[in-house]
Amino acid sequence: MPKILPAAGGDVVEIILADHRWFEEALRELRDVRSDREAVLADLATVLIAHAEAEESKVYPTLRRKDAIDAEEVEHSEHEHDEGNEALLELMEVEDTGSEEFSSKLHELSEALTHHLDEEERDILNPARTDISEQVRRNLGDTFAEERARLIAEDCGNIANVRKIVKS
Repeated sequence: MPKILPAAGGDVVEIILADHRWFEEALRELRDVRSDREAVLADLATVLIAHAEAEESKVYPTLRRKDAIDAEEVEHSEHEHDEGNEALLELMEVEDTGSEEFSSKLHELSEALTHHLDEEERDILNPARTDISEQVRRNLGDTFAEERARLIAEDCGNIANVRKIVKS
C-alpha cells in the first residue's frame, strides 16, 4: 500500500511529479480487490487534497507572477481540481468497497485524475521547468512541501473537509 509521502523540499516540479506517480500507484492499489481499499482511499484523499490545495495557494500564484503560466491555465487547473474533488467525494461516500458502485466511482476518479495529471505535466510543469530559475523552483518546492505537510497534519482528507471543499 502506498504510504503518504514525507514532506521534503527541493525542486517543486520534481515534488509534484513524485506526488503524481504516487497518485497513480494509489489508484492501482484501489483497483486491486485484495488491497485495504479503505486505508488506501483515506491516504489518497489526504494527499490529493493537500496537494491540490498547496498547488492552488502556493504554486500557481508564483508561476503566474513569474509569467510561466497564464490566468486561463490556472483557472483550468483549478476547475480540474474541483472535478477531481467531486469524484473523490463520490467515491468516499460509497459504503461497500467491494461493490460495483465503488468500481464505477473509482473509474470516474481515475479518469478525472489521469486527465489532470497529463495536462498539468504538459501545460504547467513544462513551463515551470523552462521559464523559472532553479533557485525559484527550489524555494517554491520548500514552500509547497511545507504547506502540503501542514494540510496533511490537519487531516485535510477527512470526508467532512472534502465535503466542505466540494461545496465551496
